[in-house]
Amino acid sequence: MTALQVAVVGVGPRGLSILQRISELATELPPGCELDVHLIDPGDSGQGVHSTQQPGHLLTNTVASQVTMFADGQGPSFTEWAADSGYRQFGGAFYPTGGDSGEPVGEHAYLPRQLLGAYLSWVFDRTAEGLPQQVRIVHHRDRAVDIEPRDAGRFAIRLEKGFVVLSDYLFLTTGHCERTPTEEDRAYEEFARANAERNPRLAYCSTPYPVTRLQQIAPGSTVAVQGFGLTAHDVISELTVGRGGAFYGSGSDTEYRPSGREPQIRLFSRQCLPFSARGVNQKGITGAHQPRFFTKDSVRRLRQAALQHRGDPRLNFTEEVLPLLLREMGYAYRTAEEQRSIHPEDYELTAGDRRVLEEILDPLCGQQFANQEGFAKFFVDYIGSDLDHAELGNATSPVKAATDVIRDTRASLREAVEFSGLTPESHGVFNRTYVPVMNRVSFGPPRHRNHQLLALMRAGIVGLAGGPGSRVVLDQEEAQFTVRTDYPDGPEIHHADALVVARLDAFHPESDRSPLIANLLERGLVRPYANGTFKPGGIDIDERGRPITAVGEPLHSAWAVGYLVEGPRFYTHALPRQAMASQFTLDADMAVRDMVSDINDRHNTTSEDEDAGSDRKPVSVP
Repeated sequence: MTALQVAVVGVGPRGLSILQRISELATELPPGCELDVHLIDPGDSGQGVHSTQQPGHLLTNTVASQVTMFADGQGPSFTEWAADSGYRQFGGAFYPTGGDSGEPVGEHAYLPRQLLGAYLSWVFDRTAEGLPQQVRIVHHRDRAVDIEPRDAGRFAIRLEKGFVVLSDYLFLTTGHCERTPTEEDRAYEEFARANAERNPRLAYCSTPYPVTRLQQIAPGSTVAVQGFGLTAHDVISELTVGRGGAFYGSGSDTEYRPSGREPQIRLFSRQCLPFSARGVNQKGITGAHQPRFFTKDSVRRLRQAALQHRGDPRLNFTEEVLPLLLREMGYAYRTAEEQRSIHPEDYELTAGDRRVLEEILDPLCGQQFANQEGFAKFFVDYIGSDLDHAELGNATSPVKAATDVIRDTRASLREAVEFSGLTPESHGVFNRTYVPVMNRVSFGPPRHRNHQLLALMRAGIVGLAGGPGSRVVLDQEEAQFTVRTDYPDGPEIHHADALVVARLDAFHPESDRSPLIANLLERGLVRPYANGTFKPGGIDIDERGRPITAVGEPLHSAWAVGYLVEGPRFYTHALPRQAMASQFTLDADMAVRDMVSDINDRHNTTSEDEDAGSDRKPVSVP
């Protein structure tokens, strides 16, 4: 009996979800069929980027009670696991005491990412221990660098250390990525190298991860951090708490006591707008806004109308999809503002409601700042006002009720965007304009992070390097990076010894550092996804998750899920939520069911051939 060989390349949460589904669907395999599942990942199984080795001050940006690897409820959520494991909170840190000291892990807690890694490894261990007898796992603590197609639809996966894994079925779940250096990266790196003798504190980080890269930033130096999002909060945390500083108090009374080892941190970006804090969750663990206007069915009707009138089912996001989203947000805003139930038929988006929403989405619209002092006041006031709304909660605050709609209608957004659902031009506008706005207003940090940001500004540790339209200039005379913002009163100029780009790279196969992706492209096993002339990123797949080859055909016996396919799919980052339909789970289920179906088809074909007296031998099927 020859077992079928299955390879899972990348064993973070997405790879773990594949193993979970293999375990659950093994009963549907043909009698006597066995699987050897090869798990290929240099890190600890299940963790991915959520390594248990990272500092405890780096947090998840989702309430832990809403995170689970068991969307069907057949296992504990992240919070339930932490509580069951004896974790208690001590001044913002979490330890597995198993006793009654400290504070219990509540349903509103934002837990450390290292703890999420421990949860994911626990889920992996539980899954591995519960595998049915016909499924075995083989661990390869190594990195895949090449995949070569072999006869009979098999794959030869070459690992970094030289070993080759032969597989009948392949799942690509490699997760996050890092870009090859851009022309700008090279210019900044060369500037730091060329001027190191004149300024030994010069440093450039094109990405802050792992955060150990930030150790090169000298205490007392000045670092310019490009970005205001979740990655920027990680950088700030590592350069403050990670350097021995500490926060005391809570809310608006939060204070920071420096260690003396911090650098001076100066923030800037193109718009220089902070990410909005998450509102207190008043909807419960499984609660969510139920769309009345921006539904999957309404998007399908738009598509049918477009096909009928234009002969093309692709939509224009700004003109056709956005009005539905704004109406949904306006409905949630009005309902929270009036604190009463409003029948959907009685609600229309008024001009006043639209103005309010536009101000939420673009608070800089119509704002004029004569100088940096004026913008800095606006910045601090904006954070304070947003925190007031966040403390009211996502059902009481009209602002947070409206912005929460974006999170709660992701299924409708996917229906509109995925698999070239938008015209190429509109897809580009959506990615460049609307996605950053939605991330900023709806997917921001926990409230206490923004309270800490204000405390750091009061302590003089963090400040603004510029305002809207700020840009980096290389100052050869001073041997420093310079952030310049042009105001009517004159330019604002801030010098920095180090520059950190605080944003995650989008995955573009052509510019990815991974030798595996480069070799897959060279062999033609995958191709970059493109919606006409627009290339949002990701590799191309069909709706079953199979990679599309360079010649436009699905790659048989292979599937790709997760961030690798962020492009044909939309918002692949989110982990499942308790008792809620999850695209994360659906993607894994569809891919594994496809494999099981193929195994059964091959088995049935072989059985029929044997009954007919054929001497054709099955390929890797018992």
